[in-house]
Amino acid sequence: MAPPKETPGSIDSAGSSSIVTGEKTIPGTTATPANVYVTEVTPYVTLFGIESPDSSDSRAISTPTPVPEDRSCRIFTTTQTYFYNGTAFTFDLKNPPMYINYSVIPQNITVNKPATSRFGKKEDVVYQYSTYDPQSYLIITVRSKSTGEIYLEDGFGTEYTTYPSRTLKVLNADDMLIEINGNKITATTNFWVKPYGNFDDPQNMTFDTCTYWGQTRDVTAHALVTATTTPTWAPGNVIKR
Repeated sequence: MAPPKETPGSIDSAGSSSIVTGEKTIPGTTATPANVYVTEVTPYVTLFGIESPDSSDSRAISTPTPVPEDRSCRIFTTTQTYFYNGTAFTFDLKNPPMYINYSVIPQNITVNKPATSRFGKKEDVVYQYSTYDPQSYLIITVRSKSTGEIYLEDGFGTEYTTYPSRTLKVLNADDMLIEINGNKITATTNFWVKPYGNFDDPQNMTFDTCTYWGQTRDVTAHALVTATTTPTWAPGNVIKR
């Protein structure tokens, strides 16, 4: 006799609703219940030879419903060119996280590097290339307004990172003092929080833009596509000594 066939079962999920990934602005919709049942299904991925489920299969994966309370809105934005100066503001962050995304255009410098040629007569040469000015930086500091405790200090520069576009995340709840300082750099910085829990009447508030931040965007360094001053070097830039 053939063994009895197993039938797919249901799993009780205690997790909360998923958040839509990316910075796509989505209108508020009805929240998904905290506790839901999920059905075991065939993986949809086909990159590794796994077949995708039939479109008529009721078990096929559906797009998760965004939760209105998870929507973040921009509360402050600034574009500024910095020369050993900065700006600051305060915000009472009652319902973390706060997202901070920035993009920068640092200044470049030309560097002459002495070396010995690997070709011909092995002459002494000077290689010339362009790179970020080491004095070009942007620092974002988030601290407690009352105690001065620093919750986040990050940004662009030799002491941090040379990615010109990043997203940072603050997880602490406190009355915050946020400072933006820089030198030899132009930066656009945006700050985002959830209206729910941070404002008394979020339903009747108006923001210039809102979004659902995906979990994969937390403290992420993005590609260098926004940089207009990426360090460059060409083998032809050689100065004989």
